[in-house]
Amino acid sequence: QVQLVESGGGLVQAGGSLRLSCATSGRTFSRYAMGWFRQAPGKEREFVAGINWSGGITDYADSVKGRFTISRDNAKITIYLQMNSLKPEDTAVYYCAEAGGLVVSRLPQLYGYWGQGTQVTVSS
Repeated sequence: QVQLVESGGGLVQAGGSLRLSCATSGRTFSRYAMGWFRQAPGKEREFVAGINWSGGITDYADSVKGRFTISRDNAKITIYLQMNSLKPEDTAVYYCAEAGGLVVSRLPQLYGYWGQGTQVTVSS
């Protein structure tokens, strides 16, 4: 049973920073790509950032490029999302997800396991 647990969400003012964490368990973490997605009220879930199995390849949505950084610590079986220069439009529930393979993807249907989500609210 694969489990992913996000933490680190909260309320922050525009321009501030948050660091999300996602702890995993249940299978060999280092063999799989990981991703962060988000869903705002009334909107579809969207890709935020992804990282391949080794951490050597990352991908970001244009809306967060240069502000967010995804990383992973395979020894701690955890991934992170450092979010800087936050904007009100970043407000959403953020989900981490584990892919079915080694390669980063922006397609949510290629991620088989999801966390429960953590709320990020950015006030103006």
